Amino acid sequence: MALFRKGKSQAPAKKPSQKSVTATASNPNLADADAKPDFTVSGLWTDLLGRLGIRSAQLLVVGVLGAFLIIGMLRLTMIVIPTLLAVIISCALWPLVVRLRKIFSPMLSAWIVFLGSLLLLGGVGTGLVFSVINEWPKLVDKAVQGFNQLNDMVQELIGNLPISIDQGQIDNVVNTVTGFLTSAQFGTGALNTLSAAGSFLTGLVLLLVILFFFLKDGDKIWAFAVSWTPVHYRNKWILSGDRALRTFGGYIRGTATVAAVDAIGITATLLIVRVPLAIPLGIIVFLGSFVPMVGATVAGILATLIALVTNGPIVALIVLAAVILVNQLEGNFLQPVVMASALNLHPLVVLLALTAGTVLAGIVGAVLSVPLVAASWSVIKVWTGRDKMDPVPAASAEIKSEVEIDQDEKALEKLESGEEESSQAPKG
Repeated sequence: MALFRKGKSQAPAKKPSQKSVTATASNPNLADADAKPDFTVSGLWTDLLGRLGIRSAQLLVVGVLGAFLIIGMLRLTMIVIPTLLAVIISCALWPLVVRLRKIFSPMLSAWIVFLGSLLLLGGVGTGLVFSVINEWPKLVDKAVQGFNQLNDMVQELIGNLPISIDQGQIDNVVNTVTGFLTSAQFGTGALNTLSAAGSFLTGLVLLLVILFFFLKDGDKIWAFAVSWTPVHYRNKWILSGDRALRTFGGYIRGTATVAAVDAIGITATLLIVRVPLAIPLGIIVFLGSFVPMVGATVAGILATLIALVTNGPIVALIVLAAVILVNQLEGNFLQPVVMASALNLHPLVVLLALTAGTVLAGIVGAVLSVPLVAASWSVIKVWTGRDKMDPVPAASAEIKSEVEIDQDEKALEKLESGEEESSQAPKG
């Protein structure tokens, strides 16, 4: 057996021939040809360009999904718009329902809040809106007359300047706007826009039904939805719902407070200076305040034009000053205090959301876009951990420190180059 093992032992490794060694030494490319490539297939997906491609594909898929979702919502506006309105309104009324449940049953609490809000807001709002509709032709005529007077004043001021404005184009614009506002198409178009498509009555009934069930079974509906979420993500879903509830409720309550202050301030000014149609103008200011950044300003301009044509330029300047004062009070005091936690968005984001909502869904989109973006941002902060710690101040400090270090390095390099030049200079 020993002999057998000896016979079967491995042969010594074959040494490379002198010829192959000489060939490799004379031509190093032969050794590179036998070596492995510098890259691999997996490396193509793990380097910077590969990771960028994967992330771009992910963003593309998410963007396509979001586009299809938006298109589907626009096709189903009869269901989507009433549901969104019911969700936002129910979030604003939910704290009252919770308090009443401590005394009454959930069904009775829901009926009390539903009927109370319907009688208070619906009754008063309907009466005010109908008063505005009855006075609308007079408002349009007064506004057009005020615009014409303002245009005449501007033409007189710039008459001696080399720049001229084509009066014919201005008259065409005024006639077009006036004809649209006073025509029957305006009422029909506005009604269709507010109802988001189809019949306004059907959308209103659907809104009221959905609102009642949200007030009655809102917590059960949310618990049913959360029960389908993965257990390891359930806490984030619960926090997301809580943040959305607070954002929607705080936004509606805060906007209503700000709109009431704007309407009271401008209406009081109009009544003091005895401008006609003060109450309808105050209602327009209140309703317009639900469109951020634009609504109250447009309503204030309308009030100024009517004051110009009815009471003269002095009263118009007083009304304009009141409008500017109210807007400054809203922007610098009311908005930060009343809506600090509900609308924690940059004004540029609010403007972009307002524009996108107006393009997609008209007036309803302008009203709903900002609270939807605010609630979405609050949910995103929950899922990214930004609700616990804001990394923006740390990033700002890092940017500032990097800039200071760079400036110090440049100053040091300039100083060293100056010293070298002085040392190399010939001594006198």
